[in-house]
Amino acid sequence: MSALIWLAGGIMIVAAVFAVEAKKILDAVIAMSALSLVSVFLFIAMRAPDVAITEASVGAGLVTAVLLVTLFRMKGGDDK
Repeated sequence: MSALIWLAGGIMIVAAVFAVEAKKILDAVIAMSALSLVSVFLFIAMRAPDVAITEASVGAGLVTAVLLVTLFRMKGGDDK
């Protein structure tokens, strides 16, 4: 289990660096969503299921949806 936690931590670091350094905003949003999903796994590994459920619904679900809707509305506004 310890190796999986280290692997998840490494994936989180890679996703965070990619989110900051991404050239396209959509790639950054996807990386942030992946970061949030990996953090859900870590919360489950730390035996905090209530925090994992909250992170999955708010962090990975709602925030990603709001960012995607905002991104597509901004692109739609540029064409007009």
